[in-house]
Amino acid sequence: MMLLLLLIVPFAGGFLALAAQRIGKNAPRIVSLAILLVELTLVCSLFFSGNHPIRLSFTQEWIPRLGISFHLALDGLSLALIILTAGIGIVAIASSWNASPRHPGFFHGNVLWTIGGIIGVFLAFDLFLFYLLWELMLIPMYFIILLWGDGSSRAAGIKFIIFTQVSGLFMLLGILVLYFHAGMASHVYSFDYDRLVMHARPAGVLWWAMFGFFVGCAVKLGIVPFHAWLPDAYCAAPPAGGILLGGIMSKTGAYALLRFLVPLFPAESFSFSRIAMVLGVVSIIYGAAIAIAQTDLKRLIAYSSISHMGFVLLAIGAWNEPALQGAIMQIVSHAVIITALFILADCLEKRLHTTDMERMGGLWEGAPRMGFVMLLFALASMGLPGLGSFVGEFLTLLGSFRHSAVITVIAAASGILSVIYALSMMHKVFQGPPSHGRAIPDLSLREATILGVLSVVIIGAGLYPQPIIAASATPCATLQPAAGSASTAPPIAGARP
Repeated sequence: MMLLLLLIVPFAGGFLALAAQRIGKNAPRIVSLAILLVELTLVCSLFFSGNHPIRLSFTQEWIPRLGISFHLALDGLSLALIILTAGIGIVAIASSWNASPRHPGFFHGNVLWTIGGIIGVFLAFDLFLFYLLWELMLIPMYFIILLWGDGSSRAAGIKFIIFTQVSGLFMLLGILVLYFHAGMASHVYSFDYDRLVMHARPAGVLWWAMFGFFVGCAVKLGIVPFHAWLPDAYCAAPPAGGILLGGIMSKTGAYALLRFLVPLFPAESFSFSRIAMVLGVVSIIYGAAIAIAQTDLKRLIAYSSISHMGFVLLAIGAWNEPALQGAIMQIVSHAVIITALFILADCLEKRLHTTDMERMGGLWEGAPRMGFVMLLFALASMGLPGLGSFVGEFLTLLGSFRHSAVITVIAAASGILSVIYALSMMHKVFQGPPSHGRAIPDLSLREATILGVLSVVIIGAGLYPQPIIAASATPCATLQPAAGSASTAPPIAGARP
């Protein structure tokens, strides 16, 4: 029943936040923060119980005639991502605490419904339920962008919903093809993940179904060439929306690739692995190169996100234990990095009323604490040893080298681009002569506390990544045999038994 609570709490909390607006304009944010603290407490109780390597499960028949069940499950991988989701959600609420959005009850309700949909994606082990929650989380996020974004929010919101909905249809087609193919072969029609994973099928039969599923994941992940919606949405969304988009919603694409794509389409994924790795490297290079050319701070952060997600796709294409561990570390580290950078961009925008880096400069003298935190996360973005992103990138490159030395060398060499855009960002914003003509206030106590916690997390993940690696070790090990047992395809190159 704990799994059911994890799903119900944020959805029910959204309605409580909506109703709390009648009490006062501050009540919805208090309710939202309390709900997410309850969610974080629930999921952390599972983590610290010591049972997180064991998969917990909750199953209830839903539409048995169609093989649809309400199947929730939790293992180390989904546990780590739900903790991340609840934590980033708390940061999103706390970072916009002093903001006064129109209709605060509806705003915070949409924030909680978005988080509930994301948590549901991490829990769903029935593909119909998974797809339902996959699409459901888009609706409140669309409202967040459209109603509380900046002047370009309408165009950005429309582009966001078109890209994600159309790609979702590709995913749905892939799910339906797999459902009917497995049903005709076994005479048991079911959307259950465990049954579909164990279904034997000839190699290469479902290639196009796999590709449709991949497109659905790739758009959420924001990798090239499925990224066109991402910079506009990230920049147009309000601070809390940008944090949810970049910090956790994009990670649902990575999770779906890890949990569903390769285990459900093992032979097809094997034939597609080299293409996936190439797309990963292209995303790394393209995202970093375009980030260098940006003058708007938020767009620079958005394009750097594309580059970071390229490492995740590279790791999934390699599909061996070090690479998978690297993907999970990169997911966690990137969530923390982009959340901190969006908060810093919002702090600067509130003080200077712009995110144009050409109108900044020389801010370190008046805001040294802000400059120090920005420097820390700029170093994290470029993968400095001792910080969490270094562990993720190192493990990714280690695993991908077993698959393709050439692709790995290109990916590693492109790291110089991240150094350029990160140091360029620091120079334009905090170094050089001041161009704004006045000093700005440094971080407030609330802002410093939030960024201080994120700093501790990114440093802790770099110096002691073992808790994250241990929590995801069993899923990473079991995903590989699951992928290999469902097909006669050869094992993924470099995969360990």
